[in-house]
Amino acid sequence: MELKTNYQYTYFIHPFVIKDGKYQKYILKMLRDKNCSLKIFQKEKELKLYKYFLPKMREFLFSSFSYGNNKIKKLEELPMETRAALLAKNPCNIFEYTIKKDIQGKLEQNNGIFFTIQKIEIICFSTGICFLSIKTNVEEYTEFSNVLNFNYKFRDINNEIANLENYDNIRIQTDSFADTKTFQEFIHEITGPNIEAARLNIETERFLTYSYVCINQDAWNSNNHFDEIKYQFIKYANILPADSSRDYEYEKIETFSKWKYAKLGLTKLGITLFSSSSDMNNYTILPEEYENEYFYTYILNLYKKIYLRKIELEFKDITKIKKARKKFVEFTKNLLIQEITEDETGSLLNDKLQEVFELDKLYSEVKNKYDILYKELNIEKEKNTNIIIAVILIISLILNLLNFIVLMSN
Repeated sequence: MELKTNYQYTYFIHPFVIKDGKYQKYILKMLRDKNCSLKIFQKEKELKLYKYFLPKMREFLFSSFSYGNNKIKKLEELPMETRAALLAKNPCNIFEYTIKKDIQGKLEQNNGIFFTIQKIEIICFSTGICFLSIKTNVEEYTEFSNVLNFNYKFRDINNEIANLENYDNIRIQTDSFADTKTFQEFIHEITGPNIEAARLNIETERFLTYSYVCINQDAWNSNNHFDEIKYQFIKYANILPADSSRDYEYEKIETFSKWKYAKLGLTKLGITLFSSSSDMNNYTILPEEYENEYFYTYILNLYKKIYLRKIELEFKDITKIKKARKKFVEFTKNLLIQEITEDETGSLLNDKLQEVFELDKLYSEVKNKYDILYKELNIEKEKNTNIIIAVILIISLILNLLNFIVLMSN
């Protein structure tokens, strides 16, 4: 039986890294872009998000929560250069890319799957690590197979190597994006050449996928159990096409569920939340929580993973060792050991993400390098101190000898 969907959306996430010393300039570029606006978070409007994150993590991700109306007004009145300098000091800034109307695209020229791009955000951390986030949803057709095929193909839209015609990729058909090439140009305009991301061994031609789907209750309810459609969930979690013939049972997925009719699947490629309309919560409350509280939990862990790689790379550069050591200590104190939320599901998701991204392993590898460098620097420091002491002793000995000779001559 063909699965039908009641509700669906997918965020495609593209990490990129701004070169050291260029972050403030990039913020200025965003401020000057007429299509971009700084996203201001307000407690009254985003109360669930505000209450979800603990104070330190909330301040790290959403500094604007602490802005009052007067501060926002004064910020807007400042010259752009001054505004950029102030914003660059925030741990994180989020920009919204203004879309006058939903950007509609078509998948496959002959038998198309229509979709819209509903929202674009640029999430920028002061370390230069950024994320381009694109929210899409499949239109008109309710077949779950279309969601599978769309996610599978759209994530490679930025792949310059693929032969787009033979690959049967997506053709954007609007005034804004005439085709795939112009969409790639739009991405390049936001991210730049992304050389820094390549240095950190970050995949830049394939989007990470953060997806939500609510299927019709006929397929998953008290009588029809999840195991009967499990293979569909596995394909969804692994971003596979509908006709994939791979042995799904051996696909690597980390799963968990705090709900009766919803299940999360986590891989290094992204997160998917597969739910049934048997529970009204799955098409009313849960979709909003997933694209806000849980979405930023995902972004935060992605950031940790990339930042650890960045510090690890800096440890290899002798001119950056001291700064890298300071960054590593601050990262440990301000991010790694900090709880992010008291929400039970959010805490579990955070733990699962750390497992999937192997953050503990990566942190241990970086810490070992830190410990070795720290010992080497201390040994070198002790060696230099001993040399200085030896030189002083020799000079003192020579001076005493000269004084003795002078006394003897008298």
